[in-house]
Amino acid sequence: MKNEPLIHLEGLKKVFLTDEIETHALADIHLDIQRGEFVCIAGPSGCGKSTLLAILGLLDTPSEGHYTLNGQAVANLDHAARARIRNREVGFIFQSFNLIGDLTVFENVELPLTYRGMTATERKQRAKEALEKVGMAHRLNHYPSQLSGGQQQRVAVARALGGKPSILLADEPTGNLDSKNGDAVMQLLTELHREGATICMVTHDPRFADRAQRIVHLFDGKMAETQAANG
Repeated sequence: MKNEPLIHLEGLKKVFLTDEIETHALADIHLDIQRGEFVCIAGPSGCGKSTLLAILGLLDTPSEGHYTLNGQAVANLDHAARARIRNREVGFIFQSFNLIGDLTVFENVELPLTYRGMTATERKQRAKEALEKVGMAHRLNHYPSQLSGGQQQRVAVARALGGKPSILLADEPTGNLDSKNGDAVMQLLTELHREGATICMVTHDPRFADRAQRIVHLFDGKMAETQAANG
Protein backbone atom coordinates (compact mmCIF):
# COMPACT_ATOMS: atom_id res chain seq x y z
CA MET A 1 0.00 0.00 0.00
CA LYS A 2 1.12 3.49 -0.80
CA ASN A 3 0.79 4.81 2.76
CA GLU A 4 2.66 1.93 4.37
CA PRO A 5 5.94 2.99 6.01
CA LEU A 6 9.14 2.00 4.26
CA ILE A 7 10.39 0.54 7.54
CA HIS A 8 8.20 -0.90 10.29
CA LEU A 9 9.66 -2.25 13.54
CA GLU A 10 7.41 -3.83 16.13
CA GLY A 11 8.54 -5.15 19.51
CA LEU A 12 12.15 -5.45 18.36
CA LYS A 13 14.55 -7.01 20.86
CA LYS A 14 18.23 -7.93 20.61
CA VAL A 15 20.03 -10.02 23.24
CA PHE A 16 23.70 -10.98 23.00
CA LEU A 17 24.78 -14.13 24.86
CA THR A 18 28.43 -14.38 25.90
CA ASP A 19 29.83 -16.69 28.59
CA GLU A 20 26.36 -17.21 30.05
CA ILE A 21 25.88 -13.44 30.35
CA GLU A 22 22.88 -11.85 28.68
CA THR A 23 23.37 -8.36 27.29
CA HIS A 24 20.12 -6.69 26.33
CA ALA A 25 21.18 -4.35 23.52
CA LEU A 26 17.66 -3.45 22.36
CA ALA A 27 14.30 -3.86 24.08
CA ASP A 28 10.76 -3.32 22.76
CA ILE A 29 11.63 -1.03 19.86
CA HIS A 30 8.63 0.26 17.89
CA LEU A 31 9.56 2.50 14.96
CA ASP A 32 8.19 3.50 11.57
CA ILE A 33 10.23 5.34 8.94
CA GLN A 34 8.26 6.83 6.08
CA ARG A 35 9.45 7.06 2.48
CA GLY A 36 11.34 10.30 1.97
CA GLU A 37 11.91 10.87 5.70
CA PHE A 38 15.21 11.88 7.34
CA VAL A 39 15.47 10.26 10.77
CA CYS A 40 18.34 10.53 13.24
CA ILE A 41 19.03 7.93 15.93
CA ALA A 42 20.76 9.61 18.86
CA GLY A 43 21.94 8.62 22.30
CA PRO A 44 25.04 8.01 24.45
CA SER A 45 27.70 5.42 23.64
CA GLY A 46 26.50 1.88 24.27
CA CYS A 47 22.81 2.72 24.07
CA GLY A 48 22.16 0.42 21.10
CA LYS A 49 22.37 2.86 18.16
CA SER A 50 24.77 0.81 16.06
CA THR A 51 22.97 -2.43 16.89
CA LEU A 52 19.70 -0.94 15.68
CA LEU A 53 21.33 0.35 12.50
CA ALA A 54 22.88 -3.09 11.85
CA ILE A 55 19.43 -4.69 12.11
CA LEU A 56 17.90 -2.04 9.85
CA GLY A 57 20.64 -2.76 7.30
CA LEU A 58 20.12 -6.55 7.51
CA LEU A 59 23.64 -7.02 8.84
CA ASP A 60 22.18 -8.56 12.00
CA THR A 61 18.90 -10.18 13.05
CA PRO A 62 16.68 -9.36 16.03
CA SER A 63 16.21 -11.86 18.85
CA GLU A 64 12.49 -11.09 18.87
CA GLY A 65 10.04 -8.83 17.08
CA HIS A 66 8.97 -7.95 13.56
CA TYR A 67 10.80 -5.99 10.87
CA THR A 68 9.15 -5.08 7.57
CA LEU A 69 11.22 -3.38 4.86
CA ASN A 70 9.45 -2.06 1.78
CA GLY A 71 6.48 -4.35 2.40
CA GLN A 72 8.52 -7.52 3.04
CA ALA A 73 9.03 -9.26 6.38
CA VAL A 74 12.80 -9.55 6.76
CA ALA A 75 13.47 -10.28 10.45
CA ASN A 76 13.93 -14.04 10.08
CA LEU A 77 15.38 -14.46 6.60
CA ASP A 78 18.48 -16.58 6.10
CA HIS A 79 21.86 -15.04 5.34
CA ALA A 80 21.63 -15.36 1.55
CA ALA A 81 18.16 -13.81 1.36
CA ARG A 82 19.22 -10.92 3.62
CA ALA A 83 22.28 -10.31 1.44
CA ARG A 84 20.16 -10.13 -1.74
CA ILE A 85 17.71 -7.66 -0.23
CA ARG A 86 20.48 -5.62 1.39
CA ASN A 87 22.24 -5.23 -1.95
CA ARG A 88 19.08 -3.89 -3.61
CA GLU A 89 17.34 -1.97 -0.85
CA VAL A 90 20.04 -0.51 1.43
CA GLY A 91 22.87 1.95 0.89
CA PHE A 92 25.49 2.17 3.66
CA ILE A 93 27.63 5.17 4.60
CA PHE A 94 30.21 4.26 7.25
CA GLN A 95 32.27 6.42 9.60
CA SER A 96 35.51 4.89 8.28
CA PHE A 97 34.59 5.24 4.56
CA ASN A 98 35.47 1.56 3.86
CA LEU A 99 36.85 2.29 0.40
CA ILE A 100 39.14 -0.28 -1.22
CA GLY A 101 42.59 1.24 -1.51
CA ASP A 102 43.76 -0.46 -4.71
CA LEU A 103 40.58 0.40 -6.64
CA THR A 104 39.97 3.77 -8.24
CA VAL A 105 37.12 6.03 -7.16
CA PHE A 106 35.08 4.83 -10.12
CA GLU A 107 35.81 1.16 -9.40
CA ASN A 108 34.83 1.58 -5.73
CA VAL A 109 31.44 2.95 -6.74
CA GLU A 110 30.93 0.39 -9.50
CA LEU A 111 31.90 -2.70 -7.45
CA PRO A 112 28.61 -3.23 -5.52
CA LEU A 113 26.71 -3.00 -8.82
CA THR A 114 28.55 -6.04 -10.20
CA TYR A 115 26.51 -8.18 -7.78
CA ARG A 116 23.27 -6.91 -9.31
CA GLY A 117 23.61 -8.61 -12.68
CA MET A 118 23.83 -5.28 -14.51
CA THR A 119 25.49 -4.85 -17.87
CA ALA A 120 28.84 -3.06 -17.93
CA THR A 121 27.19 -0.12 -19.72
CA GLU A 122 24.53 0.26 -17.03
CA ARG A 123 27.11 -0.04 -14.23
CA LYS A 124 29.23 2.71 -15.78
CA GLN A 125 26.23 4.99 -16.18
CA ARG A 126 25.05 4.44 -12.60
CA ALA A 127 28.55 5.00 -11.18
CA LYS A 128 29.11 8.19 -13.17
CA GLU A 129 25.68 9.57 -12.21
CA ALA A 130 26.34 8.89 -8.52
CA LEU A 131 29.79 10.54 -8.64
CA GLU A 132 28.35 13.57 -10.42
CA LYS A 133 25.66 13.87 -7.75
CA VAL A 134 28.26 14.13 -4.97
CA GLY A 135 30.61 16.37 -6.96
CA MET A 136 33.38 13.81 -7.42
CA ALA A 137 33.13 12.94 -11.14
CA HIS A 138 36.38 14.82 -11.77
CA ARG A 139 38.23 12.40 -9.46
CA LEU A 140 36.94 9.10 -10.85
CA ASN A 141 40.42 7.84 -11.83
CA HIS A 142 42.03 8.76 -8.52
CA TYR A 143 42.69 6.33 -5.68
CA PRO A 144 41.38 6.80 -2.12
CA SER A 145 44.88 7.66 -0.85
CA GLN A 146 44.91 10.66 -3.21
CA LEU A 147 41.76 12.12 -1.65
CA SER A 148 41.04 14.08 1.51
CA GLY A 149 38.82 12.58 4.19
CA GLY A 150 35.88 14.67 3.05
CA GLN A 151 36.36 13.58 -0.55
CA GLN A 152 36.59 9.92 0.50
CA GLN A 153 33.29 10.23 2.35
CA ARG A 154 31.69 11.79 -0.73
CA VAL A 155 32.84 8.77 -2.73
CA ALA A 156 31.38 6.52 -0.03
CA VAL A 157 28.06 8.37 -0.39
CA ALA A 158 28.24 7.88 -4.17
CA ARG A 159 28.84 4.15 -3.67
CA ALA A 160 25.74 4.00 -1.46
CA LEU A 161 23.69 5.90 -4.05
CA GLY A 162 24.79 3.84 -7.06
CA GLY A 163 22.32 1.04 -6.48
CA LYS A 164 19.41 3.48 -6.04
CA PRO A 165 18.50 1.99 -2.66
CA SER A 166 15.22 2.45 -0.82
CA ILE A 167 17.06 3.83 2.21
CA LEU A 168 20.47 5.28 3.07
CA LEU A 169 21.87 4.20 6.44
CA ALA A 170 24.60 6.50 7.73
CA ASP A 171 26.61 5.40 10.78
CA GLU A 172 28.39 8.45 12.25
CA PRO A 173 29.16 9.71 8.71
CA THR A 174 31.07 12.74 10.03
CA GLY A 175 32.90 10.91 12.84
CA ASN A 176 36.31 10.85 11.10
CA LEU A 177 36.06 14.32 9.58
CA ASP A 178 37.03 17.80 10.77
CA SER A 179 34.23 20.29 11.28
CA LYS A 180 34.48 21.82 7.79
CA ASN A 181 34.35 18.48 5.97
CA GLY A 182 31.71 17.23 8.38
CA ASP A 183 29.51 20.21 7.57
CA ALA A 184 30.02 19.60 3.83
CA VAL A 185 29.00 15.94 4.07
CA MET A 186 25.94 16.84 6.15
CA GLN A 187 24.98 19.46 3.57
CA LEU A 188 25.25 16.75 0.90
CA LEU A 189 22.95 14.42 2.88
CA THR A 190 20.49 17.28 3.39
CA GLU A 191 20.43 17.94 -0.35
CA LEU A 192 19.89 14.25 -1.11
CA HIS A 193 16.98 14.22 1.31
CA ARG A 194 15.44 17.26 -0.38
CA GLU A 195 15.66 15.34 -3.65
CA GLY A 196 13.62 12.51 -2.13
CA ALA A 197 16.11 10.17 -0.44
CA THR A 198 15.07 8.31 2.71
CA ILE A 199 17.87 8.58 5.29
CA CYS A 200 18.42 7.06 8.73
CA MET A 201 21.54 8.39 10.44
CA VAL A 202 23.28 7.58 13.71
CA THR A 203 25.16 10.48 15.26
CA HIS A 204 26.24 11.75 18.67
CA ASP A 205 26.57 15.34 17.41
CA PRO A 206 23.44 17.39 18.24
CA ARG A 207 24.26 19.92 15.50
CA PHE A 208 24.02 17.23 12.85
CA ALA A 209 21.06 15.51 14.49
CA ASP A 210 19.11 18.74 14.00
CA ARG A 211 19.54 18.39 10.23
CA ALA A 212 17.06 15.50 10.33
CA GLN A 213 13.27 15.82 10.45
CA ARG A 214 12.92 13.58 13.47
CA ILE A 215 15.25 12.47 16.26
CA VAL A 216 14.77 9.09 17.93
CA HIS A 217 16.55 9.00 21.29
CA LEU A 218 17.80 5.67 22.63
CA PHE A 219 18.85 5.04 26.21
CA ASP A 220 19.91 1.63 27.55
CA GLY A 221 18.50 -0.07 24.47
CA LYS A 222 15.07 1.50 24.73
CA MET A 223 13.41 4.36 22.90
CA ALA A 224 13.47 7.22 25.40
CA GLU A 225 11.67 9.80 23.26
CA THR A 226 11.08 10.97 19.74
CA GLN A 227 11.15 14.63 18.82
CA ALA A 228 10.85 16.77 15.74
CA ALA A 229 14.17 18.26 14.65
CA ASN A 230 14.90 21.56 12.95
CA GLY A 231 15.76 19.98 9.59
